[in-house]
Amino acid sequence: MLVKSWKKLPKEFQTEQVRPYYEILRRKWFSLLLKRIFDIVVSLVMLIILSPFFLILAIAIKIDSPGPVFYRQERVTQYGKKFRIFKFRSMVSNADKIGSAVTVNNDSRVTRVGKFIRKCRLDEVSQLIDVLRGTMTFVGTRPEVTKYVDRYTPEMLATLLLPAGITSNASIYYKDEAKLLDASADPDETYVNEVLPAKMYYNLKSIKNFGFFRDIGVMFKTVFAVLGKDYKGDYDPSVVEVEEVEEVAVDKQEKDNE
Repeated sequence: MLVKSWKKLPKEFQTEQVRPYYEILRRKWFSLLLKRIFDIVVSLVMLIILSPFFLILAIAIKIDSPGPVFYRQERVTQYGKKFRIFKFRSMVSNADKIGSAVTVNNDSRVTRVGKFIRKCRLDEVSQLIDVLRGTMTFVGTRPEVTKYVDRYTPEMLATLLLPAGITSNASIYYKDEAKLLDASADPDETYVNEVLPAKMYYNLKSIKNFGFFRDIGVMFKTVFAVLGKDYKGDYDPSVVEVEEVEEVAVDKQEKDNE
């Protein structure tokens, strides 16, 4: 999971807004190595242990409504690469073609089994497959659809220096995101203009404070959040700019040698 050299990054990443975050991650190469080893070992073990549960859940989904077991929507991960995510289907087939890309409370597209799946966050369990493949990691920025990534600011692209994640502090603080979008006349615009900047504040902050054991802490917080514990962040919507990362002095000769 080590980051690429600066000159091998996609051109849109080679900006002064992304560079400070890149330098932080480059110095954390050992934590990134531990992170990938952890992802492979834990996802493989969990997939083996949970395989009987996967079968039961798959049967329930198929009995409840016609359509595939998995929802394979295209998302964006590390370096802007696109992949088809594995999620247990909780909505009617082709739900993305008959409504918004975000889900609100009492969404008519959610199936009966889907309501249970979403309440217990079971739709995310199948993403263990993505973690094993390397298209995702346990802790990282949640993978967005292309149309939302297209609305990223140059600084937000820094969150794509790492693979997309199953959970994050942003996901924990906004676990009831659907409630915020429920009253909106235009959920998509509300998400882009209000929810996304707040989540990105936490995602960028997580890169600034990145560490393997911090990731483990986020995983424990996620378990407690699913069990009902509420966590509050420090995002202030009145602050327009995301907190600046302290500039990292990089020797010019070192840059040229990358």
